[in-house]
Amino acid sequence: MDEDRFETLRELLELPGPTGQEAAVIDWLEARWAPRARRIWRSRVGNLIAHIGGQGPRLLLQAHADEIGFVVRSIDPQGFLWLTTGQVRGEPADRFPVGQPALVLGRKGPVEGLFAVATGHVVPESQRGKAVSYDDLFVDIGARSREEAIERGVHVGAGVIWNPPVRRLGTRIYGKAMDDRVALAAMTLLLEQLEASSLACDLYFAVTVQEENGLLGASSLRQDVDADYAIALEVGLVGDLPTVGERAMPTALGQGPQLVHKDASAHYDYRLTWRLAEIAEAAGVPVQHAVFERFGSDGAALIRQGIPTALLAVGTRYTHAAFEMIDERDLELTLALLSAVVRTPLG
Repeated sequence: MDEDRFETLRELLELPGPTGQEAAVIDWLEARWAPRARRIWRSRVGNLIAHIGGQGPRLLLQAHADEIGFVVRSIDPQGFLWLTTGQVRGEPADRFPVGQPALVLGRKGPVEGLFAVATGHVVPESQRGKAVSYDDLFVDIGARSREEAIERGVHVGAGVIWNPPVRRLGTRIYGKAMDDRVALAAMTLLLEQLEASSLACDLYFAVTVQEENGLLGASSLRQDVDADYAIALEVGLVGDLPTVGERAMPTALGQGPQLVHKDASAHYDYRLTWRLAEIAEAAGVPVQHAVFERFGSDGAALIRQGIPTALLAVGTRYTHAAFEMIDERDLELTLALLSAVVRTPLG
């Protein structure tokens, strides 16, 4: 992956965009996409839609802006921030936040902090060895009182994200918010290499809000784009790590994009999914076929609105953690497949 492409992904990953506070991501995409779109606009609920152009059936490429996060539920007299999930569900023990740098999106701008629990010598015997819960986890922003925290713009309801830098390990890239910024990077890179005259479809892009909170943004997309087909773009799951394995998840990093036939929320359009497989084969792009048992996507919301939808995913290790990892080859191959899809009749 060349440095310009890596920089596009890095910028998107490092933007703050917890569920309900996705503005920084939407602003970045609108500025980057506007010069190449026929029209770009925001829906009343905050989705970003771009009409790219071309001739043929209306094809919608869709990904979501929000990332896994937390919400401030209270500020104690010492200035510590106590949290709850920013999504429908999710216990802190499943997210591995302790020790990660934190970023609180307050009324006066971002406030840095640290996800913390009592550690070492001061941990009571009754708490040793138990899983971290919301009764244990807090954010320390270095404040000395509730009043100081409030003066710095922190408030009940503020979004909180982990905030580590993006890092590379060989061909692997890891950091926060790969879900779903890797898909937004693919869309951005695709747009910047397209000519509308080469398209075999009338192409639309959509970026949705509040996917991680129940597919809320995507639930109204058809009011803005009455698409003939849609491809939801997501992170995918991989089994190439200890304790999982091929029988449970026969997918791996670096082996190409994933065509997801079913997840916990939907069976994806059979004909469209296999049409993508045919296009991939013709273009020489390897793909992996997958079924995800504990996973959902905005694609289900699009199907509920009557839009035939396929789910295309970039394999990702350690999903819903602060160290989500991809292989850069999968991003490149996903980009190659999307480039072939928009130039090939789907019918």
